[in-house]
Amino acid sequence: MCETCNTKKGKPYYITTAIAYTSGKPHIGNSYEVVLADSIARYKRAQGYDVFFQTGTDEHGQKIELKAQEAGVTPKKLVDKNAAEIKRIWDLLNTSYDKFIRTTDADHEAQVQKIFRKLYDQGDIYKGYYEGLYCTPCESFFTESQLVDGKCPDCGREVQPAREEAYFFRMSKYADRLIEYINEHPEFIQPVSRKNEMMNNFLLPGLQDLCVSRTSFSWGIPVDFDPKHVTYVWLDALTNYITGIGYDADGHHGENFNKYWPADLHLIGKDIIRFHTIYWPIFLMALDLPLPKQVFGHPWLLQGDGKMSKSKGNVIYADDMAELFGVDAVRYFVLHEMPFENDGIISWDLVVERINSDLANTLGNLVNRTIAMSNKYFGGVVTNVDVKEPVDDELAAFALETVRKVDERMEKLRVADAITEIFNLFKRCNKYIDETMPWALAKDESKKDRLATVLYNLVEGITFGATLLTSFMPETAERIVKQLNTSIRSLDELTVFGTYPSGQKVTDKPEILFARLDAKKVLTEIDERFAAAPEEKETEDDSEKTAAAADSADTIEGSGKTAEDGIDLPAKDEITFDDFSKLQFQVGEILSCEAVKKSRKLLCSQVKVGSQVKQIVSGIKSSYSPEEMVGKKVMVVTNLKPAKLAGLLSEGMILCAEDAEGKLSLVVPEREMPAGAEIC
Repeated sequence: MCETCNTKKGKPYYITTAIAYTSGKPHIGNSYEVVLADSIARYKRAQGYDVFFQTGTDEHGQKIELKAQEAGVTPKKLVDKNAAEIKRIWDLLNTSYDKFIRTTDADHEAQVQKIFRKLYDQGDIYKGYYEGLYCTPCESFFTESQLVDGKCPDCGREVQPAREEAYFFRMSKYADRLIEYINEHPEFIQPVSRKNEMMNNFLLPGLQDLCVSRTSFSWGIPVDFDPKHVTYVWLDALTNYITGIGYDADGHHGENFNKYWPADLHLIGKDIIRFHTIYWPIFLMALDLPLPKQVFGHPWLLQGDGKMSKSKGNVIYADDMAELFGVDAVRYFVLHEMPFENDGIISWDLVVERINSDLANTLGNLVNRTIAMSNKYFGGVVTNVDVKEPVDDELAAFALETVRKVDERMEKLRVADAITEIFNLFKRCNKYIDETMPWALAKDESKKDRLATVLYNLVEGITFGATLLTSFMPETAERIVKQLNTSIRSLDELTVFGTYPSGQKVTDKPEILFARLDAKKVLTEIDERFAAAPEEKETEDDSEKTAAAADSADTIEGSGKTAEDGIDLPAKDEITFDDFSKLQFQVGEILSCEAVKKSRKLLCSQVKVGSQVKQIVSGIKSSYSPEEMVGKKVMVVTNLKPAKLAGLLSEGMILCAEDAEGKLSLVVPEREMPAGAEIC
């Protein structure tokens, strides 16, 4: 890894997304692409590449002009608003682009005009008439034979007959040259299925010349020598990849163009693969420029069984998801759930399931357990005393192999597979806990050094995983290493397992990375939130009242007159044994605990019960500090229906006794019992 990284230090790497069309707000399917590109860009930077990552907006065309007319605004005002919204969402998703280009930028428009004239002057563009079937949403002409069931082959909408004067590009002039190039560069179009589609359906049957100007609308870049024509969208939009880094049609290119072109990767949706692997390469050939090294047509993120669209009413937006679940949870879901070649599926319930299983359980609990045990047994100090057993070498080998596998997956743009490898490492760390049983080692003073070694290896394994996770979930990775009192390493530092500084102290107050969600309640909240008449958001005053009302809701408490020999309580109705047997009582071990904001009484604990970890909110802050709770074995009602207290999900009840003065005492086992032991 080290030698590989060294060969990449400072090497230019240029990655682009397709520019988003400014006809409206982008849904999560559109947003997926920029997050995917960001993860690749971040990983390349971590490898040592000098990365330039460009994204932006496509702002011309008939569709924009019509939408502006409907809204009663100018096209420029409409695209200014929508471009700002797109940029806001890209920023919200923590994407690290280096340039956000707009096709209404003055320098881009000037270069498009110069490119158009250059291609016209050299005979690649000529004037004629176009008569065919036109799809306004796709801004594309089709022949009758290209239609599918009489409709647009790309979007399935109606097409209309159209005839107008137009300029055309001589595509057929370069077709054979492009076919030869694709055959000689099998990596150019990925996945391979996209290449086969382009060759068999478009190139080999023969290319028609392409319409590159329009006269039926005015919202576009004027052809400077024939102003009644505006440049057709694809010649305008596709050239952003070179104008954005300083291309000049007169040959006076900027520094970035000379440095970064040809692009290493154009990342686009599979629906626009034809424009990027046929039209764009031919434009570049005509301009005597090298072709991009690779065009990757990623699949779609579908809701249910179909592509998201506002007309279908099945749109999910990235900012709504981020508000509900957090930015990194959104990034994780869209990156992990999208296969390399086939379409991915998104639904609200699937998002909740992934957060609970992968983020809260596999990752969050691992970090919390490790920090809690380090604090409980060694005051947070992590020491490598190297009392090794074979299982330690197995964990180290797994971590080092994960680094290699992630690198291999990323080289092939298999981002979802790379993330799976990282979470396999976190799962291996959880298994290591089960194998070494730190709680058992802690009972034997003679095994104190072995216990220290186990906890050191866990911290080191988590640091490996957090470093690899940085490209995909950057905020989460930083939160993890901050709690471990270390920092993200460079990838070429992940060649040796065991470099976490011995004697370092982890945080004494572990942070919950991802809280478990009550699926039913979250989905109900989503239904209410996105109904036609959404509920008003809870005000701060309402939140305070909710917290206050919940302060005493989770502990078993009593009130009554005192007597020297005990407390008498009002009698409740008798129950049968069958009633009692419905309750499940188990021993729980408190891994971490923190105070609940806006509440005077509530603590939120992560409680290990068997192999599971439950989040339990309890009104015991008056008697116990969060620090006192960590490590205690307590009595838990584990089959209580989950409830939300002060906005937090509580999945059980910790049992306490209360004296006449209101002081609480946890109900704890008299003897050492394992977490999960049944109380009967």
